[in-house]
Formats: sequence, structure tokens, C-alpha cells
Amino acid sequence: MPESLDAAARLGITFPAEESFPFRGIRFVDAGGRVQADFRAGSGWGVRRTVLHRTLMDGAERAGVRLLWGTPVTGVRPGVVSLAHGELSARWIVGADGERSRVRLWSGLDPAASGRTRYGFRQHFRVALWTQHMEIYWGDGLQAYMTPVAPDQICLAVISRDSHLRLRHALAQFPELHDRLRGSQELSAERGSVSVMRRLPAVYRGPIALVGDASGSVDAVTGAGLGLGFRHAAALAEALECSDLRRYQREHRRMACRPWLMAELLLAMDRWPAAGARARRLLSARPALFERLLAFHAGGTATLDEIDMLSAADRSGRYGGSRGESSATV
Repeated sequence: MPESLDAAARLGITFPAEESFPFRGIRFVDAGGRVQADFRAGSGWGVRRTVLHRTLMDGAERAGVRLLWGTPVTGVRPGVVSLAHGELSARWIVGADGERSRVRLWSGLDPAASGRTRYGFRQHFRVALWTQHMEIYWGDGLQAYMTPVAPDQICLAVISRDSHLRLRHALAQFPELHDRLRGSQELSAERGSVSVMRRLPAVYRGPIALVGDASGSVDAVTGAGLGLGFRHAAALAEALECSDLRRYQREHRRMACRPWLMAELLLAMDRWPAAGARARRLLSARPALFERLLAFHAGGTATLDEIDMLSAADRSGRYGGSRGESSATV
């Protein structure tokens, strides 16, 4: 997302243009229609995970980080990182080890509840690109995501609450997408992961702090995970500089508010299919509302007050409806 790219750039991370692909906005597609909006500023970028990994490692090395590949970590405690063959002393320890963080467990920051879990599977295809937008297809209890990563390559992912659902079965709910992929070349094997909505009571204990998905996460439907990780890193660096992790805790909570709210709104459309379909019909009929929601989600100038004013105007018929018309409100 544009905001995530800005956050990465502030850390000195830029993605190679020749190995990534821009998209100008987001499109929702379902059986009742479609609606799309462009980002108010900048573009999103589709980037293969291998390119992302290499870019982040190159950036770390340029910053002077010493990378200890093939060095298993067996535990942490204040001031000490235990390795398979010895120990490292550390004033600060940062757990950036993802959704299934062992540092979170070892430090006692793991919450009792595991969070709400969904399951995603993705695969890459070579196919002529048909849009300049990232697309989200809404089905019955699942979504399919199409992200362009090159002029002739896409990443297709499906996410649902069913751990057994795979792409080839999910495509049956999306005939348009299925037809577009007919005869396409598979460029990668299908791989899966979990997507968890999780909030932690605290993201640090003593000199141990968590960042990224290790510190709590929002559902992948938001596309906000990487951006949050980049912003966590910058906020944590400032807190470490002044030796005050309480400052990082406050910033972390503030950063989570907007992505969490948008995740709850989007997942509500998944949990209650009939209400979700009505909401998407409203967005299709009132694209200005979708544009403002996207601007708010992408960190632009739109505010919740602006969105509420627009939806209220929609209910009054200002944007083409009659005063007697009923509508759902997002």
C-alpha cells in the first residue's frame, strides 16, 4: 500500500522497480457488481516475497547489521540471547519473528487467547494483466485477492476460515476469475499461511520488545501488515534512543487503531454475508463513499467524520437516491 511504501522509504528501503509492479487502487468484485477507487496519493506495489526478503536483507546489511544465518536461537531472557552453541549479551532484545513468535512466548508476552484465525493460500500465474487495480473478489465465506506483480504475472490468494480450502476449489465461486486464468502458466507452487487478528496487552517486558506480526496482527484482508511492521520499527528505534519502551507501547497502540477498525469493518462483511452484500451494493452505487473509505484505510486525508457525513448524505438521497430509499451503512 502507498502508506507502507512511505514507511519503508523512511527506513531507507526502496523496492527495485524492475522487480515490482505498481497498481493504482483497489477494486471490489462480487456477484452483485463491482466498485473501484484509486489511491489519492501514490501507488501500491506488487512485490514477490523473494524480492521483498532480499531487499530487506540488503537494507539491513547497508545499515551495519550483522546477520547470523544458520544460528538457531533457543531462548531469551533480559540481557541474554541463548543460541544453540553459546550466548549473546544484549542491552535490548527485539522479537521480529512473525505471527508465531517464539520471542513473544519466551518473554511471557503471549496472550492467553490465540486470536481469530483465518487461512490463506497463494500461487503465482503468468497471464495477461486486465486491470491496473488490485482486486478483491467476495464469495461465500471467503475472498480471493489478485495482485499484479509484473505486466504478465499475478499473485492470486484465497483466504477463508476453512483450513482445507485450496485455490482450485475456491475458484469455482468466481467464474470470471476462473475464466481469466484458463490456460495460464503456474509460476509457483501453492503455499499457505495463517492470518490472525490478535492484540497483545503489552508489546514489551523489561528490555525485550516485539515488532511486526510478533507484536499483534490484523487480518490479511487489510493489506496493512508490512506497513505496520515498518512503522513499528521506526517508533521502536526512537524509543530505544531515549531508553523508554513505554513510549513505544503508546505509539504501538495508536498505530493499531485504524488498521484494526478497517479489519473489523471488512471482516463484518465476511461474517454476515447478507449484510456484506448489501454494503457492497451501496459502495457500488456510491463510489465516492468507497473512495473515501480507501483514502482513510490508506492513511490519506479522509476521516471517519467525512465518511459518516457522506453515508448520511447517501441516506438522505443527496447522491442520487430517493428520500424513501433504504440503504445499508458501512
